[in-house]
Amino acid sequence: MPGTLSYRDAGVDIDAGDALVEAIKPFAKRTMRPEVLAGLGGFGALCAIPKKYREPILVSGTDGVGTKLKLAFLLGRHNTVGIDLVAMSANDVLVQGAEPLFFLDYFACGKLDKGVAVQVIRGIAEGCEQAGCALIGGETAEMPGMYPAGEYDLAGFCVGVVEKERIIDGKAITPGDVLLGLASSGAHSNGYSLIRRILGEEKPNSDLADTLMEPTRIYVKPLLKLMGAVRVKGLAHITGGGLVGNVPRMLPRGMRAVLKKKAWPRPDLFTWLQQNGDLAEDEMHRVFNCGIGMVIAVAREHVATAKMLLKREGELAYEIGLIEAGNAGEPEAVVL
Repeated sequence: MPGTLSYRDAGVDIDAGDALVEAIKPFAKRTMRPEVLAGLGGFGALCAIPKKYREPILVSGTDGVGTKLKLAFLLGRHNTVGIDLVAMSANDVLVQGAEPLFFLDYFACGKLDKGVAVQVIRGIAEGCEQAGCALIGGETAEMPGMYPAGEYDLAGFCVGVVEKERIIDGKAITPGDVLLGLASSGAHSNGYSLIRRILGEEKPNSDLADTLMEPTRIYVKPLLKLMGAVRVKGLAHITGGGLVGNVPRMLPRGMRAVLKKKAWPRPDLFTWLQQNGDLAEDEMHRVFNCGIGMVIAVAREHVATAKMLLKREGELAYEIGLIEAGNAGEPEAVVL
């Protein structure tokens, strides 16, 4: 006797999922690297290690977009959160000195909306192009009852490779080294639970919405060029925890970072957040990047060259602080 119940009746449309895979293949194809042996469509993706590496070390990172997605749902803007997704992992891999090789994403929803999913994954592919890594696979999960109508979640991970002798671990940082800060493109993908609390129930106007949804800046290509030209001693991606929480992650024991907040311009967004949220200055630096998305530690003699190279690559680089010898009980990073 033929059955009458189908997977579609339970809320999962296999045909829609297959159609999505076909729709995103052209986006993924643009991200391919010569090392990719097999990408979308298989049970696993195959990627060789580039032959230029003598002692290759793999570096991996994983992350999501967080509650910035809630704003995407509210505003109906889905075309840039994929860039955020790639940025959060690719920038993390980068700080070890690694070149991102490939990225895989996980898109989960209650009911698949092909139009929305295509926008999201097109953004993921754009982020991969910016990072120079291949989008070689992923997963689209349709799970009825798991998510509110019209919402989805994103996660992803990136794998990169670095020559063993060129790993950046911060151990070479010494007192007198200079900290350069690269301008952020806004709040990136951090602090959005607090941002949404400050916004309240009001839908932001179009200008504020544009600012809040500006995707995370991907620093991969400029910094890989910088690493090839001067010795980069340490890197810190300014994510959750802000400046004071992330800069210490690159420091060796006994070192502290002293940052000068007047050394770089604070974007209007952060002034607006501080005023409308009645936030203390310490809280600002503990939650937000405050205009600095990546911090670079270099020797004093390399500062001019580094700033010149970064400017040539389109980055705004500021001399934001110094490394000092630390004392027991002192914070490892302060903003004065």
